[in-house]
Amino acid sequence: MTIWNELADLEFKLYYVDANGVKTRVLEAGEGEPLILLHGTGGHIEAYAKNMQGLSKHFRVLVIDMLGHGYTDKPDKPYGIDSYSDHLLDFMKAMNLSQAYISGESLGGWVAAWFAAHHPGYAKALVLNTPGNVNSDPKVMAGLKESTVNAVVNANYENVKKRLEWLMYDKSVVTDELVYNRYQIYSQPSYQKAVYNIVHLQEMEPRQKYIWKPEWCQKIDVPTLLVWTDHDPTSTVEQAEPIKEMIPGAELKVINDAGHWPQWEQVEEFNTVLTDFMLQHV
Repeated sequence: MTIWNELADLEFKLYYVDANGVKTRVLEAGEGEPLILLHGTGGHIEAYAKNMQGLSKHFRVLVIDMLGHGYTDKPDKPYGIDSYSDHLLDFMKAMNLSQAYISGESLGGWVAAWFAAHHPGYAKALVLNTPGNVNSDPKVMAGLKESTVNAVVNANYENVKKRLEWLMYDKSVVTDELVYNRYQIYSQPSYQKAVYNIVHLQEMEPRQKYIWKPEWCQKIDVPTLLVWTDHDPTSTVEQAEPIKEMIPGAELKVINDAGHWPQWEQVEEFNTVLTDFMLQHV
């Protein structure tokens, strides 16, 4: 299946919204309670293309290119978790959303948790999908930084494909279309500059401010589900437990036969897990 075939018979909108001066790309489908989906480091809205059909049956799904990513504006400053969180708040205000369900993958999960802790009242429930910065392993951080910068600065088919395959347990799910889609994004002159701001969080010193700690995690006062996988290249299932203990009442679900993108590799199970959890808290 191609990204277009996933969306071909779905009524959707692709547009831009001004989020406090940041031109932000949005993919929207469905009606009902709003569900905001956030991608990971170096990602973009197409990371959720396979999920739009299923999730839009239950929610008004809003997928955004996060600050500095995809085709959203790329202000020239280091992007910390607070920067992404503030952009999310600005997006919600621009869309006149007083509350929303929020799910984020990798960096997006980290941002979603930080957002709920620091902007109380806006999130109704969270699904944190293989969230980032769980163990701050210098080797993992260095590898992510190197592969991301290389895929952008030396953008070609093989480098971009290699970066995407790193995310997956089953490498065959990395299609030519996905590679070329990301290649086009990475080839933007503005992205060539922005990538250094994007990998800012892969340096230990700026990362320290945002490390998962009980001091801020305990402020999350909405239902929270952690979604882990059995082949995540960034962290093990065992490393999910400390995060689960930090967030009051958090639950944990493991999706098998998937890497860092369970929403792409195990579409039906991911959609079901997210939908069932969110609908419990309508």
